[in-house]
Amino acid sequence: MTTPATPTEMMTIAAARALRADDICFVGIGAPSAACNLARLTHAPGITLIYESGTIGTKPDILPLSIGDGELCDTALTTVAVPEMFRYWLQGGRITLGFLGGAQIDRFANLNTTVVGPYDKPRVRLPGGGGAPEIAAHSGQVFVTMAMGTRAFVEKLPFITSMGHGEGGDHRARLGLKTRGPTRIMTDLCVMEPDPESKELTVVSLHPGATRQEVRDNCGWTPRFAANLAETPPATDRELSVLRDLHARTKKAHSGG
Repeated sequence: MTTPATPTEMMTIAAARALRADDICFVGIGAPSAACNLARLTHAPGITLIYESGTIGTKPDILPLSIGDGELCDTALTTVAVPEMFRYWLQGGRITLGFLGGAQIDRFANLNTTVVGPYDKPRVRLPGGGGAPEIAAHSGQVFVTMAMGTRAFVEKLPFITSMGHGEGGDHRARLGLKTRGPTRIMTDLCVMEPDPESKELTVVSLHPGATRQEVRDNCGWTPRFAANLAETPPATDRELSVLRDLHARTKKAHSGG
C-alpha cells in the first residue's frame, strides 16, 4: 500500500492537476517545477514547459537546481536568447500560464521575493525578482504554489516584487495590465482563488485532513472560505509514485550517486 501523501506532496499534486496538456507554461524553479513536470509525466504529456534561461519544450528527467542547470538545455526542443524569450515569447503574449513561487504573499496574491523588513535595512535579503515580475504581468494567467505559514502569508508585504491583484478589484486593469493575474494559489493545506469582484483570496478547497482552523492559524490575515467549500481529491497511487520517483532521481543525480 502506498504511503499517504505528505502536505507538501499534496500541494504539488494539487498544482499539477490544474495544468493542461495545451498549456504553454513559464516555469519557476522549486515547487512550480515539480508540479509542472509531474503534470507532464502524468495527465498532460503535451504541455510546453519554458524556463527563464530560454529553454523551450523542456522535458527534464530530473528537477533542475536553477534556470542554468544543464538538464534544461539538454532536454529542450530549442533554446533561445533570454532577451528573445522575454520580448518575443512573454511580452508577445505567447505564454498562457506563468507558474511562480515566492517568499511571501498577501490577500491579493501580490508576491515578495526581495526583502523582509525595511528595504534599506532589511532583516532578510531574498534572492530578488529575476523574471517573476514580468511573468506575473504578461502571462495569460498565473498559478502560485507556496506552503502556508504566518511568515509567508502576511497581512501586508514589506515589498511587492511581483504584481498580483494590487489593491484588489480592477487594480490590474487600471494599471493597464490586460492579463488575468493570479487565478489559483496551491498550498499544503488548501487551494485558494481570487474572489471574482474583490480579488481577495478565498479558500475553495481543503486538502484531505486539513481543517479551516489550520488554515486560519497559518494565515496572516483572516481568510475567507467559499460557501461551497470542497475537499481536494486525495492523491492517487500513480501521482504519488511518479512524484516520488522524480524526487528520488533528482536526489540521486544531485548527490552524485
